[in-house]
Order: sequence, then C-alpha cells, then structure tokens
Amino acid sequence: MHSDAANFPLNSHLTTLASIHKIHHTLHRLNLTEDVGQDSPPSAMPPRKKRRPSAGDDMSAKKSRQDSIFRKHESSQIQEEEAFSSKRCVEWFYEYAAYDNVVGPEGIEKFCEDIGVEPENVVMLVLAWKLDAQSMGYFTLQEWLRGMGSLQCDSTERLRNSLDYLRSVLNDSTSFKLIYRYAFDFAREKDQRSLDLNTAKCMLGLLLGKTWPLFPVFNQFLEQSKYKVINKDQWCNVLEFSRTINLDLSNYDEDGAWPVLLDEFVEWYKERQMS
Repeated sequence: MHSDAANFPLNSHLTTLASIHKIHHTLHRLNLTEDVGQDSPPSAMPPRKKRRPSAGDDMSAKKSRQDSIFRKHESSQIQEEEAFSSKRCVEWFYEYAAYDNVVGPEGIEKFCEDIGVEPENVVMLVLAWKLDAQSMGYFTLQEWLRGMGSLQCDSTERLRNSLDYLRSVLNDSTSFKLIYRYAFDFAREKDQRSLDLNTAKCMLGLLLGKTWPLFPVFNQFLEQSKYKVINKDQWCNVLEFSRTINLDLSNYDEDGAWPVLLDEFVEWYKERQMS
C-alpha cells in the first residue's frame, strides 16, 4: 500500500511529461507541414527566417550610394575639364591679339615664348598648316579657333603637350607633302605668284635641311645662280627630286619632265664633282 502510494506521484509526473512531449512533437510536425506545403516532402531543416537589416547595414548601403553618386559627379567633372572650350580658346587668343582681332608678329613672338618654341622652328609651320593660316606672321581669330579646335587645344599647357604630335606629323610622307606645298603659298607675298629666293632658301632649309643630304649643295647652287624667285612648279619638283634622285644623281633623266632649274643644278653639280 505504501509502495503504491509512493509511486503514484512519480507515475503522475512521468505521464504529464509524456503528454507535454507528445503535444510539442505534434505542434512541431504541424509547423513543418505548414512551411513546406501539402505536395512537398518535409524539409530536414526548419525554414530560415529572413534577417532584418541592422542599423549598420543601412549605413553601409547609404555610404555605397553616396560613393556611387560622388564617382559619377567626379567623372563628369573630369570630362568637363578635359573638353575643349571655345570660350577659353577665344580668351587665350586675345592674350596675343591686337585690337584688329589678329595675332601679329609681336603677338606670335610672345606666343612662341610661352609655348617654348622658336618662331623659326618647323613645328610653327606645322601649326600654321593646322590653322590653315593664310599669311606668314599672322593668325586670325577664325583660323585660331578652327585649328586649335582640331587640335583640342584651348590653353598654352595643352598646346605644349601637343608639340610632339605636331612634330610627328612631319614623319608621315603624305602629310609632309601637303605641308611642303602649303609652305609655298603661306610664305609668298600675296600679290606675287612666286617666292623670292631668300625666303625660298629659308623655307627649303626648314623643310629639307635635315632630311636631304644634297640640300647644302643645292643651296650653294641657288646662291650663285641667276634665279631671283622660285615658282610653284619649281618648288614642288624640288621635293620630288629630293625623294627620287640618288645622291650621285645617277638616275637623273635629263630628258625627263624636270624644270630647267634642276637640269642646271645637275649640270653644275657634276662639273663641280669633276673639278
């Protein structure tokens, strides 16, 4: 009797625990069934709950957006700084122009000083060609804007950075031929059809002095010749001569279509060599 009475509280306690465990197990199964669905097999793991973003996440996302906006603004600002500005180019022009809207000899001298190039440097001829300048020693506003616009230069610094490019243009044979032909009209007096001999010698020295080994001899021939001017046909044929005729003149055809000027040079040079 005592034994049964003593065991009664224990049995009652175990029964209660078993009931709680059964109820918990049932609820757990019901929970799984609701998450997975009727047609899907139960998952081995309970569903993962979506993590709510913390305050730190919000701050990180906000900073990322701000960085993106700043990068876009910075990129836009760099592009604006790099873009050619006609207004800035005009202001640059008037640093050297006189009241008649033309950069004259004095302005060009100051301009050359600022970009670090001697006025007699061949790169200035290339620049004039790029501007399509019509008169030696003068740049108009229209020529300046057209040429500097093509070079994308609107300041002294930008032009300085383009000088190597301008020099490299001379290495292209097609461009060089165009510059050579341009030089004749650029340097001649506009009321004259020909180029006076002294100017012609200076321009030939500028363009051919460093690349044509026979130029010093040809220059001597011009100095002692009867010629006072060089016409455009003679000018263009000198370039062709320098490119195609051997240094010993062995392939020169006296019956060819060369101007008399070059026939006389060949004859003079051969006599000089013989003597």
